[in-house]
Amino acid sequence: MADSSSTLSLTARPPEGSRSARRLRRSGSVPGVIYGGGDEPTHFSVDARTLRNTLAHSGAILEVSLDGGTGAPVLVKDVHRHPVRGDVVHIDFLRVRMDEAIETTVTLELVGADDAPGVKEGGVLTQDTRELNVEALPGDIPDVIQHDVSGMDMNATLTLSSVTPPRGVTLLDDLEETVIATITPPTAEPVEEDIETETGLVSEGEAEGDTTEEAQQSAGDSGDDS
Repeated sequence: MADSSSTLSLTARPPEGSRSARRLRRSGSVPGVIYGGGDEPTHFSVDARTLRNTLAHSGAILEVSLDGGTGAPVLVKDVHRHPVRGDVVHIDFLRVRMDEAIETTVTLELVGADDAPGVKEGGVLTQDTRELNVEALPGDIPDVIQHDVSGMDMNATLTLSSVTPPRGVTLLDDLEETVIATITPPTAEPVEEDIETETGLVSEGEAEGDTTEEAQQSAGDSGDDS
């Protein structure tokens, strides 16, 4: 379950443009925005290293303090990362009340794939859905929802109806239409058939081409003799 005990110190900043955001990143800070709750969006900066450690040890909900003020719970709504380095370059928080249910997404994690009979027979397990839309009180939002697929056979299709959410969590996606995972037989790689000739192994197409050229050359030689 999400841990709301981590408090993150934020510094208010004016809503400036991308140039200001780049200066913040060069100085070791990350720009962000808090919105929702009926209040105006609040722009802030936060120390990059502190943010990284907090995100690594907290759940979806954490407590933030702006300019040393009273802590308040927020939902980590969106994290923008550098496409190469993976560093956080911008973060969005959503104000929440711990006594009001909210809608959000939770990562779906499949476990036991290696033990599935279909996989042991050489089948390929494909995870079709990686995030689930859920509704829950902020304190009940799990970091991930796990589902055991160790019983899946070859050609099996798993839908959301097979997933049991944690207590207090409601799944919002269609239970019967949302495909979670499938196991399909492996696709055979086409192998070019080789045949043996006097010069070694060549492909069938090459051999046919050589035969045609030889026939044309023989025809030409016969015409010269006449």
